[in-house]
Amino acid sequence: MRDPIKQRAALLITAFFVAAACISGLAACTKQQTVVVYVSEDQVFSEPILKDFEKETGIQVKAVYDTEESKSTGAMNRLLAEKDNPQADVYWANEPIRAEILRQRGISTQYVSPNAKGIPDNFKNSEGQWTGFSARARILLVKKSLTEKPRSILSYTEPRWKGRAVIANPLFGTTTAEIAALFIVWGDDKTKTFLDAMKRNQIRISTSNGESADLVASGEFDFALVDSDDGASRMKQGKPVEVVFPDQDKAEVGSLIVPNAVVFIKGAPHPDNAKKLIDYLLSKETERKLAFAECAQIPLRPDVETPPVVRRIETIKTMKVDYAEVAKKMQDIQPVLKTWVGY
Repeated sequence: MRDPIKQRAALLITAFFVAAACISGLAACTKQQTVVVYVSEDQVFSEPILKDFEKETGIQVKAVYDTEESKSTGAMNRLLAEKDNPQADVYWANEPIRAEILRQRGISTQYVSPNAKGIPDNFKNSEGQWTGFSARARILLVKKSLTEKPRSILSYTEPRWKGRAVIANPLFGTTTAEIAALFIVWGDDKTKTFLDAMKRNQIRISTSNGESADLVASGEFDFALVDSDDGASRMKQGKPVEVVFPDQDKAEVGSLIVPNAVVFIKGAPHPDNAKKLIDYLLSKETERKLAFAECAQIPLRPDVETPPVVRRIETIKTMKVDYAEVAKKMQDIQPVLKTWVGY
């Protein structure tokens, strides 16, 4: 006859290991069904996309969004700080410059998504360290009442627009990227001459693209170089403005395109789910959703449905730049820009 005390002890030990196995299995299941993404794209536009991913895959998305105060740099700096102990799986950048900086610092790793097919090579890293999708374009927002409208960023230097144009502070945001791109495509001498000519032409410096767009929409200034989503929103509000894509003639530089970029983080805690999220963000359906959203972003593929307000990428003469070069140039020209702004 078995000892009842030993029998009870054996049952308790068995129950303990069964419970431990269940807890371990639950933890593994929970881990398997989670993905962590840091996001620089505006939450109002990115969150619905991530919610749709959750619904369609059953994978829980833990998203950390940049605040307005730390726009574009907060998530990047957090990723740099966590380099030796990665907490994020994916970074959704609102432009490729920060993605390129992360590549240079060894934060990203290679992943070539099957959904990257069809996205032009100039909008993705050749080694698969980041891939672009759904873009903004740099455009001129112009007063509708003007009989003759500016057609080039060189219009900033023309005497007839003296004191009548505005540009966002070039030390920040996409304006920095634009000036850096000009240093690359025009060269240092021509770009410095352009900056000096703008100053002589009494161009107003605003705090942001949004403020520039509002100053044109209110009629205080005639035009501004802003992002295409700034133009789309003011037009939707019924403001007396229109969008001009600058420098579209054959000999001109074209409009700078600023795509979103998705990055696979090196050492990601949930690598399989990270790849699934990257695939989802790079899908044609995501580009379609962002085209029809308030941000009116431009799909990078020509076969994605768009509303009438969104100009198709194949109809735009785009500025040909290497975003890695732009990232480096942005850092190199900081002293020039600080002097120009008056710091």
